Amino acid sequence: MNSTLFAAASCVLLLNACGSAPKAPPQLAVAEAAVQRASTPATMADAPAELRVATDKLAAARAAVTAGDATRARLLSEQAEVDARVAELHADSVRSGKAAKESQAAARALAEEIQRKPTAP
Repeated sequence: MNSTLFAAASCVLLLNACGSAPKAPPQLAVAEAAVQRASTPATMADAPAELRVATDKLAAARAAVTAGDATRARLLSEQAEVDARVAELHADSVRSGKAAKESQAAARALAEEIQRKPTAP
């Protein structure tokens, strides 16, 4: 009889412990995926500040979940997702700018080469 009472009490305690665990908003998983997707070597090289903002907000969102502040966790998760996308776009822009400069330099070099060659009579 005592073992049955002990088992029942243990189940109640376990259920209470599970019920009191902070619940993460669904936006947290979306933000985690966005930050993970943005965390490429290229983005780390070309947009480190923007990526840091996203990872810091994701860490703050996780801390808010642990503290039980679901509203703050949701807000920070949404911001982290947007910031991760900004980091990706900024890195893409930097790479595009580099490619454009390389193309312009190649076009200039070609134009100079064409001007140096004498034309045949």
